[in-house]
This record gives sequence, structure tokens and C-alpha cells, in this order.
Amino acid sequence: MLPTVAALPGSLRNVGPVDAIKRGADFRLPVAHTLVIVESPTKARTIRGFLPADFRVEASMGHVRDLPNNASEIPAAYKGEKWANLGVNTTNDFEPLYVVPKDKKKIVKELKDALKGAERLLLATDEDREGESISWHLLQLLAPKVPVKRMVFHEITKEAISRALDQTRELDMELVHAQETRRILDRLVGYTLSPLLWKKVAWGLSAGRVQSVAVRLLVQRERARRAFRSGSYWDLKARLEQAGVGFEAKLTHLKGERIATGADFDETSGGLKDGSKVKLLSESEAQALQAEVETSSWRVAEVEEKPTVRKPVPPFITSTLQQESNRKLRLSARDTMRTAQGLYERGFITYMRTDSVHLSEQAILAARSCVAEKYGQNYLSPAPRQFSTKSRNAQEAHEAIRPSGDQFRTPRETGLDGKDLALYELIWKRTVASQMADARLTMLSVELQVGEASFRASGKRIDFAGFFRAYVEGSDDPEAALEGQEVLLPALAVGDSPACRQVEALGHQTQPPARYSEAALVKMLEKEGIGRPSTYASIIGTIIDRGYATLAGNALTPSFTAFAVTALLEEHFPDLVDTSFTARMETTLDEISTGKEQWLPYLNGFFKGEKGLETQVQQREGDIDPTASRTIAMEGLPCVVRIGRFGAYLEARRVADDGSEELVKATLPIEITPAELDAEHAEQILRQKTEGPESIGEDPESGEAIYLLFGQYGPYLQRGQVSEENPKPKRASLPKGVKPEELSLEAALGLLRLPRLLGEHSDGGKVQAGLGRFGPYIVHDKGKGEKDYRSLKPEDDVLEVDLARAIELLAIPKKGRGGRTALKDLGSPGGEGEAIQVFDGPYGLYVKQGKLNASLPEGSTAETITQEEAVALLAAKAGSSKAKGRKPAATKAAGKTASKTDSQSAGKATPAARKPATTKTGRLRASAVRIVKAASS
Repeated sequence: MLPTVAALPGSLRNVGPVDAIKRGADFRLPVAHTLVIVESPTKARTIRGFLPADFRVEASMGHVRDLPNNASEIPAAYKGEKWANLGVNTTNDFEPLYVVPKDKKKIVKELKDALKGAERLLLATDEDREGESISWHLLQLLAPKVPVKRMVFHEITKEAISRALDQTRELDMELVHAQETRRILDRLVGYTLSPLLWKKVAWGLSAGRVQSVAVRLLVQRERARRAFRSGSYWDLKARLEQAGVGFEAKLTHLKGERIATGADFDETSGGLKDGSKVKLLSESEAQALQAEVETSSWRVAEVEEKPTVRKPVPPFITSTLQQESNRKLRLSARDTMRTAQGLYERGFITYMRTDSVHLSEQAILAARSCVAEKYGQNYLSPAPRQFSTKSRNAQEAHEAIRPSGDQFRTPRETGLDGKDLALYELIWKRTVASQMADARLTMLSVELQVGEASFRASGKRIDFAGFFRAYVEGSDDPEAALEGQEVLLPALAVGDSPACRQVEALGHQTQPPARYSEAALVKMLEKEGIGRPSTYASIIGTIIDRGYATLAGNALTPSFTAFAVTALLEEHFPDLVDTSFTARMETTLDEISTGKEQWLPYLNGFFKGEKGLETQVQQREGDIDPTASRTIAMEGLPCVVRIGRFGAYLEARRVADDGSEELVKATLPIEITPAELDAEHAEQILRQKTEGPESIGEDPESGEAIYLLFGQYGPYLQRGQVSEENPKPKRASLPKGVKPEELSLEAALGLLRLPRLLGEHSDGGKVQAGLGRFGPYIVHDKGKGEKDYRSLKPEDDVLEVDLARAIELLAIPKKGRGGRTALKDLGSPGGEGEAIQVFDGPYGLYVKQGKLNASLPEGSTAETITQEEAVALLAAKAGSSKAKGRKPAATKAAGKTASKTDSQSAGKATPAARKPATTKTGRLRASAVRIVKAASS
């Protein structure tokens, strides 16, 4: 018997039974069932196939209850309380005020409905502290009258789910208390300090227990860059040859005295460090020595070969995955965790929030099987490797991040693509490499004598690659050579006289300390014991979203606002941005999770009393001068930097033409960082404000002056002055990488004349090159409002690109979401709107037009699908959506009415619809569809 409408989830009650089944309704023949609750629909879909037929799986969509986010979420009964905005009753043992957000009320109701016919409840949220907390909140809200157990697993495979069913347990209240204490502590810090920042610095700023420490690390590095003074030094590099093999050697000593290198310089003075006993070569000395050694005879004075062994690094934990993904894949911490979450929930990898480098026995066997099969027995480590966790606060899940199952799928066997494939491959390689043999290397060093100068040639020979065959760890230093690369030297012996082919005198400038990349910041936070690795992604994301830093290239650059906020916290609340203090807090929170520390006394000590945060803020708020807090002290500037409503600006007093003193304010361009702002930049910006823009030339066609100006978003060009006749003169931004001081009049005129016509496309329509919000581009105007865009590559110049190159770029298929390339282009229905394309996603083939996706029916392929069939699929998908809006072109062509899908359903075809019905649950659904169809006919 099919279930009644009342038994369906609320979101499926208003659709027909066939549509309900297609959209994931859990049709089970038995009325009594076991209800399993997980966090996400993806996780629910994956584990459903591994559970018995009388199990029903529902998703809570993350947290179902939390502290109020804003005043509108505070219940009326508490609005008058002083602590209401805080969401924590600090007068009653820090009792939290939990509310169900509006967007979760419907989900909670559906979960309660699903519980009505259940014989028992299994809470299968993630196995870390946050997962334990979600389960506890579900238990509090649902108040079940049936038996409840906690079901945990660190990978989603049939075997792991089966073990989890046999090993259910009670809720771990110590973990719940630890997570709750963290949440309350973060709320106390954030909601107590943030309002202070709004009053004293700028509206909308935030402070956080870990966030503010991370921002300070960025600011400290930028201060060091600003204080840095560059030093210069010279040395020699020789190109030598022995037995037809070339190699390089560098000058190390002259007359027995070591030659100065960058490490010998003081970063704050630009001179040699006190007590340095080195020879600092000048340019003239280096050139004289070059001429001398080029014509002298060279002799090998010493040859050293030093055998060494490299051992594989442990498999990934959360922090090391974020670091390597950033170094090698250029993924942000946020993107890494989002991608890893998807891989875990779809059964490809184990749980991705973990501090443990431990591998289970089945994982070790699987990894060793991969090594033997792919690389051979001689590449296996003699015995299985097991690693010990070094993290001072290691906890969370109990195994490293690895491919799931007792047999690892190779990257090619997964069917993944884009970021999913790249990240899975990284995890697969690192896990497999951990069970491989050591790499054996020989480090080579050759000392050469020429006159009174000594040179050294260094090399590296890989005698046995070992784990290098699978994986070599990346480095935060872009100049560092990969460890797995050989640097070979010819066979040399003492007394040999290699031939000198060339000697170069090289000048060097010492470089300021590098800004933090996301990988380097994660590494530093973990090293200092600050925060949890599972939170680093969201913390870095918040730092960028709140304007405390920008991500340029792969470097995190702090803003002037970050400088102002850090200075205020350092002066008035130094403990809260002290790395040692924050690390001790983290240790205490971990001790709460193990029962070594009690949560209530700790919160009392932190927030209340004479030294508590509440008292500190109350006492110091009146002492903090807003003007001083918004002013950033920077030496060497002819002005001050202040934070205003719209960002940072310069302020200086200048003498006007009539002799009076006036206050001049000028907005700082966003792209100018605190380390780069010097007196010259400041003078240029202030002069433009007082004297107006300076012309760099004249447009020969119009006779108008061309100006280079500096705005909030950086330098830009303007043709002519603003006037009543010309209120909006032509303007153009400078492309990324173009320096204002190097811009020629010819290039400026070219930028102002964009877009420029390149010619006619063979398919008809004009092809143009232009400069837009996201950089230089080319566009093919196909007519009737249809345009095909492509971004120019870094090597292309928007002022020089020609028609042939443009057509070449236009021929490259556009990539869909996740970097996927279209398998087939079905064209635009009726010649209107966006083209329909076929893609292969993680759940199968689908067609896409604009933001609307629709899965291909079982049996259809990219080769056989027609435009008419695709139009019908898209129209059916759009028609099933509740969201209202403009009709897609596909539905117009099909002659059907349709509602525009919301961003969630339009951005991704329903995974359940794409996945073939191969599980028992899937067969039940397919059977139910056939029953309904038969009944309707």
C-alpha cells in the first residue's frame, strides 16, 4: 500500500505522487520505521542505500537551533531583558537562549512528522563536537518518546554504516558541553566587543575570539613589511663545464672571508647585522672579480657526497589538507572544506574534520594494495606505517582524511571532475604515499677554487624515488624547489679543472617578509594552538568578508581598518589578541570536553569579576577616543590616515592660496595597502584633491585632455573634465598589472576607445574586445540580444588582440559550475535566449540553460539527446518549481508556462533524480512509480 499524503514530508504534499517519488519522497511499505537524522540531503541520499528498507533518512539541514542572530529572533518574553541581545543570560549561570530560526521551523515540523510513525530514532550527525551538539539540539526539540541512540561513522560505506548500526551509543554530554561553552564564549566576545568597535571605529565591524588574533597576525606581518628597509649586495654566478656536462657554481668566499647573503642584513636598517663577519661586495668589486675569474684556471678543491633519506609525510588532517590544497590547487580554505564536505557526503573520502593522522588497519591494507598494484612491491615500505598525532589539542574524528572503503578507488575510477577530482587525487596520493618506501637521495657539494675566490656547486641525486613517485609535499616559499626534483652534477674529483664558460656579476635586493597565504596562516594558527582547524575556513572567510583583508593572488593583505581595530584591541584588551592567552583558552576548552575542567566556573572567571571582559569593556569604553581609534599612526607621511564611513582616507592641513589653513581629505584607493603607502603616494593623492587632476596628454581626435586619477577602486583614466555639457566624461580603469607611472599616452587613448571592433565572425555578427568589471574580454554579438563572452588570457593584450585570436578563444567551450566543460551545445531554442548545453555532473548527465538544470532520463546520452527533448525537460523542471519569476527561453519555446526556479534548485539538478535507482530504496521507488502509472492509466 502506498503511503497517504499526510505521511509525506511537507514540501512534497502538494505535488502528484509520481513527481513526489521523483523528488525524493521516501515511499516505504511498512508503517513502523526507524528514523535516521543526518545534517544534509546529500549525506541522506548516500547512506539511504546502505540501510534496511524499514529505515527512513531525513536531513536537518545543519543546525536547527541557535542563539538569536538579531533582535527579531528574540522571543517577546525576553525582549526587555538586559542580556537579550547577547542571547546568553549572564545572570543565571550563562543559560543560553536558543531559538529556531524562521528558515528552520518548517524543517523541524517535518522531522516531528517523520518521528510520529517511528519505532526508534538514530541521530547520525557528524562524529565531532559540532555534530554531537546538533544531535543534542534535535533531541531537545523533537522530545521523542521512542528509544534514541547516537550513530557515528567517519566514512559512508556499506561496511562503516553496518558497523555504526551495531555500535550505537548514548549522547556524549561532555562533548556537548564543550561545544556549547565554545559557542557561548564566542558570543560573549563577539557581541561584547563588536558594538564597541561600531562606536569607536566603524559600523559593521566584528571581533572574535580567534578572528581578532588572526587579523593581528596579518597586521604584524604588514607592520614588519612597512618597517622593512631593503639592502643590496652583489655576488657571482659561474657557468662551468666538465666532460660536456654543464653546471652552475656560486661565489661563497673571497680571501677566506664569507660573501654576504640576504640573511646577513638587518630588516629594519637595510644594513648588515651588528657583528656580521662577512664581505659585502660592491658592484664595482663584483665586476672586477668577474673579469679576473673568467680568465683564470678553476680547480676542484673538495667533493662531498652525503647520503640522506626522506620519509613520507603523514596522511592529511584538516589543517594540512587546507594548506596543501591552497599551495597546489590554489583553493581557498573555504572552497577546500566545501569540496571535501561534498566528497565525504557522497562516500568518496572519510570525515574531513579531524586532527588525527591515524589510519585504520583496513586503510593501511588498501593503501599498500594500491602501492603494490600501481608502483610495484619494491616501492612498499618494509612494514606498515602508523603515524602519531603531534597536535597539542588533537581531537575530533579518530582517523586521518583518506579515500573511503577497504579498497581505494583510483582518481580515474571515481568519475569525478573539476575541483572534486583534483582534491580527491591529492588525498589519494598523500594516503598512498604514506605507505611507500623512503626516498634515498645523495646530496652533492663541490668546492671550487679560482685565485683567491671560492665557489660552490650544489646538487641532488635521487638514488631511489620511493614515495616521491606518488607525492611530494608543497612549500609556502614560491622560490623553493620541489624536493623530488634532481639537480645533477657531472662526475668531479679533487684536482679536476672544469672549463669556465661564463661568469655573471649579480646584484640583489633583500625582500620584505612575505605576506601570509591562506596556507601559511592556517599553519601559523595551528602551530600556536589557536582555534580549531575545522573553523579556520570560516574564520579566514569572515576576515575577507568583513574587509579586514583582501586576497590578491594568493596573499592575504590586511586593510587600514584591520590596522585600526588591532591597535585598539592591543591597547585596551591585549589578552584577547595575544596568541599565548588564546592558546590557553583553547586548551581549557579541550579539557572541558574530557571532563578535566568545569565549563561554568570557567565562563564566570572569563566574563565576570574585576578582570572579566564585561567589566573591562564598561570601564574602558569611556576612555577610548573615537577620533584616536580611527586614526592610524604611520611614520614618514605628510598626513594622517583615518577610517571613515566609506573606508580609509588621508587628512592633512594645507596652506591655501590666500594664506589661510584648510583641512584636506582624500579617499585612499582600495588597492593601496598600508605597507605600500609612502610619502610620494600620499602627496600625489592629496595634490590631485587640491589642484585637480594632472593631464598626461591630449586626445588628438577630440582635443580633450586625458587625466589619470585615483579613486576608491584604484587608478583610472578620464577624457575631459566634468562639466554641465559633459557630466559623465568617458572613463576607463587600468587593467590589472598596469602601473600608473608606466602608462603611456598611446595606451591611455587605446583604453579610452574600448570596446574596439575586431571584425566579423564567420557565423555572422561582430567581434569586439573590451574591458569590463572582471577584466579584459572579447565578445561575439550574434544578434537579437545574444552575446558570447570569453575572458582574455593573461598573455593577451586587450589593445593588441586580433580577430584570429578572438575566434580561437571563442571556440573554447564555456565551462559550467565547478569548472565543467560542456559535452554538447544544443543551441538556443528558436534562436532566442541562452544556449542549452549538456554536462556530466557527479550524479549523471544533465542539460543546462542559464541557471536552470534538468537531469537526463535513464538511457539518454549526450549524443542522442535533441534540442526538443532538452526543451521539454527544462520546461518540466521549471514548471515543478514554486518560485515565481521570468520564464526561461526554453519554456517559451515549448509553449508552456513556467516559474523561474530559485537559486538553490536552479543552480544544481536534483542529485536524487540523476542517480540511477540501483539500491533497494531506489527499486522500491521505481516500483511505486510503475504502480502509480498503471493506476492512472
